[in-house]
Amino acid sequence: MKLSGGCNCGQVRYELSGEPVRVGICHCEACRKHSGSAFSFFGIWPKAGATLSGELSCWQSQAGGDRFCPGCGSSLFCWSEDSDEIEIKLGTLDNAPSALLPLYELWTIRREPWLAPQNGAEQHRRNRRDDGIRPPANP
Repeated sequence: MKLSGGCNCGQVRYELSGEPVRVGICHCEACRKHSGSAFSFFGIWPKAGATLSGELSCWQSQAGGDRFCPGCGSSLFCWSEDSDEIEIKLGTLDNAPSALLPLYELWTIRREPWLAPQNGAEQHRRNRRDDGIRPPANP
């Protein structure tokens, strides 16, 4: 699989090789504020499978360094220096991420009541490492 994406102004571009390690949704306060939406939709790839170009700015968060375009402000990815993974904001892909289905949801205690749980996705009240996995919703 080869995917590409970038920021709104085109200054920052990226290409991804291979399948994502995992795909998820997060409803935490930081993701809401960072995305400007009710949740964040992201995919995790090995850093080795990502090629980045263009100048980036960084904002440190609990998840690591959130990278964004200094020109247009588009939030693109996040990674920690001590990790070999990169978290891609899937809304920044050139084509709609329709084939990338979330396998889990984080911080479901903050999910909006009008937003249904994703069928077949693991449901975590907080972070994956903080609580047990609840069975997926019936597909």
